[in-house]
Amino acid sequence: MVEDGNTEGRLRARPVGVSAGAAPIGLRTLGRGGYLYVPASYRSERPAPLAVLLHGADEDARDGLALLRAHADEAGLILLALDSRGPTWDFIRGGYGPDVAAIDRALEEVFSSYAVDPSRVAVGGYSDGASYALSLGITNGDLFTHVMAFSPGFMAPAGRTGLPRIFVSHGTRDGWLPIERCSRRVVPQLQRASYDVTYREFDGPHVVPPMIGREATDWLNTGQD
Repeated sequence: MVEDGNTEGRLRARPVGVSAGAAPIGLRTLGRGGYLYVPASYRSERPAPLAVLLHGADEDARDGLALLRAHADEAGLILLALDSRGPTWDFIRGGYGPDVAAIDRALEEVFSSYAVDPSRVAVGGYSDGASYALSLGITNGDLFTHVMAFSPGFMAPAGRTGLPRIFVSHGTRDGWLPIERCSRRVVPQLQRASYDVTYREFDGPHVVPPMIGREATDWLNTGQD
């Protein structure tokens, strides 16, 4: 489903199928700030799920990577975590631009080197990164099949393409992005727009509890709520 022809915020990179030859396994750094983690179980003949992970404001790619790193090996999940070009993501600072371009370049590199399952390509993030993941994921729903938003503040997609499945979590004692003003407003908006939303509230502050990270990983890997 395409509802908006706007090209702002659009990503062009796409999975290209099974890659040829060997590619590095494990954790490696990327140029201009970022990390790629490929689990030891990866095999080019068996396309793997991929999650692009976006950090919160004044954090960096290490924080983004940590969102799902503990569960990546068990799930066979490739993780791509990048630094924003500024203290937070571009659209929060005024509009889609350099961060979209950096994510697109990184995805092109990953897709050309690794076999990625096109039915399990996710974008996820925490706090400002969660707001960005929702916005970028909805704008690029023909690439991202899943969106994971841990304690988002809002969403501002440039348009709507496709209908990715969405996982949202939020702490009921969040003093930074209060749940009443944030997820309890965002989730009904998503549901009214016909998105398949899995929503989890937990008793806690502005954090991503390990149990939530595991549930989100299982949700991505199995397709089950």
